[in-house]
Amino acid sequence: MEEKPDRYMVPGLVRGLNVLKLFTPETPVLRLSDIARALGISRSAAFRTTYTLTEMGCLLHDVRDQSYSVGAGVLRLTYGFVGAREITEIAQPELEALRNRLGWSAHMGILDGTSVLYVVRVPALPGDMSIVQVGRRLPARSTTMGRVLLADLTEAQLIDLFRAEAATEKGRSMMEVLAQARADRTAEAVIHAGDFEAGIVSVGAAIRDISGRAVAAINVTSPNHPETVKAAHGPVRQEVVRAAYRISRLLGFDTPSSAK
Repeated sequence: MEEKPDRYMVPGLVRGLNVLKLFTPETPVLRLSDIARALGISRSAAFRTTYTLTEMGCLLHDVRDQSYSVGAGVLRLTYGFVGAREITEIAQPELEALRNRLGWSAHMGILDGTSVLYVVRVPALPGDMSIVQVGRRLPARSTTMGRVLLADLTEAQLIDLFRAEAATEKGRSMMEVLAQARADRTAEAVIHAGDFEAGIVSVGAAIRDISGRAVAAINVTSPNHPETVKAAHGPVRQEVVRAAYRISRLLGFDTPSSAK
């Protein structure tokens, strides 16, 4: 008895994914006829699929010989699985070393809507006053890591992101959000004391990938005393920026020579 097709499956999506699976290290370039033959579909069906994948940046079309190869869009699709694991694995020893040098708690986070999601936490050795744990989300605009990540967005992206929040009574005005991002964009590190957590001073910097995009951020935190505030604007800031550059360089980012 022939098995009925799964009614929840999207045929076009399945076909597109099957096309991408055809490209391997052994067959990095394929013609339309190769794709149609391998999947057992018509040339017109293969063309519609390859056209869509090309428009989405997942395939590159060489018009000279009418061949296809994998495009950069595929890397963006796989980043959530591969990239996030790669960044945390690379960042963990760097953050531990940073914690050991400074005696401050160290963290890494990624942007999740209008929040920053904490994905790595290395608590200070003597004890840690921070309420933050891995998996927690905090308002991006009120944390150093969140501000670093928001500063990497365009103004159009920020407006889209905060439009609903800015319309509420408790939300910051859009002008405040944009002004803060413009100021943070010019700084290598963001520093603040007690903005979200009372009694805590924090220093954050961006982690960038090979494209230069801020894909994550790190920060260090410590109890807010005159000595730690002073250190945050001096040696601590320098250490955080250097650690961020080291992690970014391991991700393929071509860092300024002054930061290496």
